[in-house]
Amino acid sequence: MSAPVAIFRVEPPYSEEARRSRHQGVVVLGVIVRKDGTLDILGLVRGLGLELDESAINALKRWRFRPGVKDGVPVDVALNVEVSFTLR
Repeated sequence: MSAPVAIFRVEPPYSEEARRSRHQGVVVLGVIVRKDGTLDILGLVRGLGLELDESAINALKRWRFRPGVKDGVPVDVALNVEVSFTLR
């Protein structure tokens, strides 16, 4: 079986509160990548607060994937997706 691969990503914006407090880290979301490359967000596995969790969810809704494949056939795959927030 091959795992899904992100082929289109949208970077989430920083909230002003998180930027002012210089808050950084990773939001982890549980998802199901569907065989058509879309995804269903199951829930928050690890959050950061300061509106970054919502920002990650909204961005992830726009991501697209090459689906997982088993025996040559696309399949739904459950996995955790990490969305990083790093100030530059």
